[in-house]
Amino acid sequence: MKHLESGYCNSLRVTGVTGKQKEGEVNSMRLVKRITAAAMALTMTAALAGCGSSSGSTSTTAADTTAAAVTEKAADGSSAEAGSTSVSIDRAKEFVTVATGPTSGIYYPIGGAFATALGNAGYKTSAQATGASVENINLILNGEAELAIAMQDSVVQAYEGFGAFEKAEPDLRAMMRLWPNYVQLVTVASTGIKSVEDLKGKRVGIGAPNSGVELNARMIYEAYGMTYEDSDVDYLSYGEAIDQMKNGQCDAAFVTSGLPNATVSELAFSYDMVIVPIDGEGRDNLIEKYPFFSASTIPANTYNNKEDVESVFVYNIMLVNKDVSDDMVYDMLDCIFSDDGIATIKASHNTADKNIDVSFGVDDVKIPLHDGAAKWWQDHGYETPEN
Repeated sequence: MKHLESGYCNSLRVTGVTGKQKEGEVNSMRLVKRITAAAMALTMTAALAGCGSSSGSTSTTAADTTAAAVTEKAADGSSAEAGSTSVSIDRAKEFVTVATGPTSGIYYPIGGAFATALGNAGYKTSAQATGASVENINLILNGEAELAIAMQDSVVQAYEGFGAFEKAEPDLRAMMRLWPNYVQLVTVASTGIKSVEDLKGKRVGIGAPNSGVELNARMIYEAYGMTYEDSDVDYLSYGEAIDQMKNGQCDAAFVTSGLPNATVSELAFSYDMVIVPIDGEGRDNLIEKYPFFSASTIPANTYNNKEDVESVFVYNIMLVNKDVSDDMVYDMLDCIFSDDGIATIKASHNTADKNIDVSFGVDDVKIPLHDGAAKWWQDHGYETPEN
C-alpha cells in the first residue's frame, strides 16, 4: 500500500454534528429502531454466541489495572440489585443501541454483552459494529446511539476540540470507566529500532487515519519532538501494518489494545519481535500534556519479552447520549451492575472479567458524567470528580 503524504493527517478532520436534532427526527429514528428491534436482537444474540467462545477473538489478560487507584468507597459487594432502583422506567418501550467496534476486535463482544445485559433486563437493544472510537463518538453526537465505547484520549480531544476534532463537543457525557488499552510499539530485531527516536527514517504503520491508534501515534511523535515527516508513515490498521512487517515492507507498527493482542502474539511467535519502550522524557512530556495517559509496563512474558517493557495506557470509557433521561441512565446502571448483568458482561471476554467492576469507580473518567450516571455513582458512595 502506497503511503499517504505526511500532510494528510493534519488536513483530515473529524467533525461531529452540532446542535440538537429536531424532536421529529429523533422520534422518527426511534420508531424505525423499534420496528426492527426483534430482528436486530436475534442477529445480535447469534453474533454474541460466536464472539464469546470463538478461539479467533483476542485473548487478553488485563495487566496491573490497579495502576489506577481503586476507590476506597466501594459499594457493598460487586453488584447493585436492579430491583433496588428508585426510578420508574418502562424498559420495553426504550430502545438502546450500543456502538461497539469491528467484529474482529474486543469492543464488539464486550459492547454486545452490555446490549445483552440490558436486553435481559427488558430493554430493546442492538449491538452495532463500527470503526470504533472516532466513529462511535460521532454516532453519539448525531443521536444514532444511546451508548458507545471509546478510548478516552479520543473522547477528550472531541470534548475539548483539538487533535482530530475541529471544534469542541461539550455535550459528550460518560457513564462509566471500562478497561485500559496499552500502547504497544512493535518491530522486529532486524530493523535495529530500539527507541521511539529510532523511528526516524523508518517505515511506520501508524493506524488508519484518525483512528484511536493513529491519534495515539500522533501524540507520541509530538511528545518525543518528532512529526510524521521524520518517518515514512503508512496509514494502516495495525493488522495490515504487521502483515506488511512480515513481508519486509514495514519496519514498525503502533498497536493500542488490551494485553495480550492476538495479532501481536502471532508476530512474536513467528518472528524475532521487539517491543519498543515508551519511556523517559518523551513519556513524561506525553503524560504532562495529555493526562489521560498513565505510565505503565507491559509485563514480562506477555509476548516474547523476557522483561517488563515501559509504556503507557489509556482507559476506554462508556459514553451515553446526553438526551437519554436521567432516570433511564440510572436504571441502566442498575441493570448493568445487577448480579445477572455484570455476570453477562464479565463472561464476554477476559478483559471485561478483570477490569469492569463497580469497585473501580469513576475517578479515572476525564469528562463529565451524565447527570443520571453521576447520581447513581454518588448514591453508591463514589466521588464524581468531573461533576
